[in-house]
Formats: sequence, structure tokens, C-alpha cells
Amino acid sequence: MNFELTEEQKHIQRTVRQFVADELIPLERQLLLNEREGRQGISREQLRTLQNKARDLGLWGIETPQRYGGANLGTITSAIVKMELGRTCVPFVLGGEADNILFMCNEKQMERYLYPVIAGERQSCFALTERAAGSDASNIQMSAKRTVGGWILNGEKAFITNGNEADFAIVFAVTNPSTGKNKGITCFLVDREMGWTSEPILTMGGDKSPSLLTFDHVLVPDENVLGEVDHGLTMAMQWISRGRWVVPAIAVGASERLLQMAIDYANERVTFGETLASRQSIQWMIADSAVEVEALKWLVLHTAWRVEKQLDARHHASMSKLYGAGVANQVVDRVLQIYGGMGYSKDLPIERWYREMRVWRIYEGTDEIQRLIIARNLLKGNVKIGHWD
Repeated sequence: MNFELTEEQKHIQRTVRQFVADELIPLERQLLLNEREGRQGISREQLRTLQNKARDLGLWGIETPQRYGGANLGTITSAIVKMELGRTCVPFVLGGEADNILFMCNEKQMERYLYPVIAGERQSCFALTERAAGSDASNIQMSAKRTVGGWILNGEKAFITNGNEADFAIVFAVTNPSTGKNKGITCFLVDREMGWTSEPILTMGGDKSPSLLTFDHVLVPDENVLGEVDHGLTMAMQWISRGRWVVPAIAVGASERLLQMAIDYANERVTFGETLASRQSIQWMIADSAVEVEALKWLVLHTAWRVEKQLDARHHASMSKLYGAGVANQVVDRVLQIYGGMGYSKDLPIERWYREMRVWRIYEGTDEIQRLIIARNLLKGNVKIGHWD
């Protein structure tokens, strides 16, 4: 059993960490100022420029297959990269990637959607969630009714990431309601110019708000059906499953950065003639955080390893998501407490992370859903305690 990273993985980790330190962390002060004054934190043009800088360093299409111009470096390397990018609150992602279900496009759809997304020429959003269908995705109500040469979509999608910026949406709608609870759901590729609109949903997080998408008799041609009619929910679950290890990977990086901030501050802050680092209550918060973050790191890497080896990783992904979101929220709370009033201020990224991390326990499957999945797997014997496979 070898826990050591390959030389290539070590090189990529160092490269991404240096990129974050040189290019992203210096933007945090301006990001926080812009958000305080009601401006966009980081513009799309700035982010695109940063993606091109990263591309010059070889950071492009980490998981994208080589036939599409990517590096195809695998899930473990991708998890390492996510951890490093998580070390900043600047909302940055590397270029050359696409939603995993877009690789299911046919050749014509690839030309219109997949390739332009990978190249950074188009932006997509994943539109599954509705106000009354979050954890229970099979309960979506948006309808798609057959018409000559296509489908007419009616309904709303809520809390959609990138919905305000996207020029096309990956939309899931009911095409066969007669099948009851497990009704036929189909996936559609819907260009904004086909008629759907978006508006931001204000949240307690950063300035990049999720959105409400409205479809009012939007006509979508047959050629824009992704996959098979009535079989879209299976594809949706594949997309969601990936998020269940990506979120905790980002949580590792954010938690490590916050913990280091707490260590540095505890060593320099003096109260009553002694540093905070000499206080047992502070020591225990730092120790507990370090143990939890280290455990999370290896849980995420093990999940990524299972994905890369094409083993069933769903159970481990749920454990990673549940534990990762919880650890991040505990760590940021402790770090804010260590910083006291300064941690509560909007001058540092701690307060912003405090607000943003709260949603990590909700999206990509709530804590409660993850516990349900984990317990069900164990109680039904689908996963055996103490077994290696």
C-alpha cells in the first residue's frame, strides 16, 4: 500500500499551489471590497485571463480525455488540484473542462456544446433542482410536451449555479408523467436564445448568486435531446455523484488555509502578556481541526482512487461529502472564534468562508440525504464494515 504521490502529481500540486499564491490570493482583498460595495467580485474577463495563465503552466483539462484536447490525468490528480484551488475564496476553476454528462453528446451536439465549453467559448449550467424538488430529484415538475419536430418546455428551475452567466442550460423535464414517482425524465440542451430567462436568487453567500430559470413555452428541437428520451434521471445522478467528492476536496484546501491562518494568528496575538498559542482552549481547537482535516484529506483521496479504478465509489463519496462539509464548517467556526472581532469583520476572508461554507451542507445532497444513503447501504448489507475491496 503506497500513500505517496507520483512525481507528476507532486509537480502539479506545487504548480497549482504557487499559482494560487501568486495569482488568486492577492485578489481576495479586491474581491471582498467589491462585494462590500455591491460590485461583482471578480469579472468573467478576469477569470478567463487567469485560466489562460494557468493554461500556459500546463493546467488545462485535467480530467478531460486527450481526444478532446485535455490532459486526462485522472481523478486523484483532479482531487489534488481541487484541494489546492480550495485554498482561496476567489471563485476560480481551471479551463478545459465540461460538465461530465456533456461527454454523452452525439457528434453534432459535441460540435455545438461540448467542444465550445472545453475551449471556454460557451458556458453551461446544470438545471435539475426546483423549489419543490431538491433532495428528491425524481419529483421535478417541469414539463416537456411533444410537438411537431420537438418539445415545449414549461416550468422553473431554482438555485441553479452559473444560471445567470450560462448561454445554454442542461435541463431535465418530465416527458412521461404516467409512470408515477419514477416518471420518465429527459435531458435537453437548451440555448438561452430559445427563450428561457434567468434572475439571481440572493443568498447569504458570495456575490455569485444562484439563479431562477423560467421556461415559458420554450420550443426545443428533437436534436437537442441529450441521451434517450425518458432516461435522463440516470445521467443527472452521475453528475450529482461527482459533486459529492469535489465539494469535500475543495473543503480540504479551504480548511487547511484557514487552519494555517489560525496557527499564525495564535502565535502572534498577545493577550494578558501571553500569546493565544499558550492557551489550552486555543491549542485544542487547532489540534481538533488538524486531525479532522487530515482524516478528510485521506477520505477524499480514497474516494478519488475508487473512482479512478472504476470501483463503486458512491458510498465513499457520500461519506466524503457528509464529513467534508461538516469539517469545513467546524474549522471555519473555530478559526473565526480564534480571530475574535477581526474574524467577524469583512476585511478578512474568514467571514466570507463562514457564510459560503454553510451551503456545502445543502447542495449536491444534504447532510440528511448523505446519512440516509450511508445508513441504507450498511443496513441492507450493500457495504460491509471492515471489508476491503
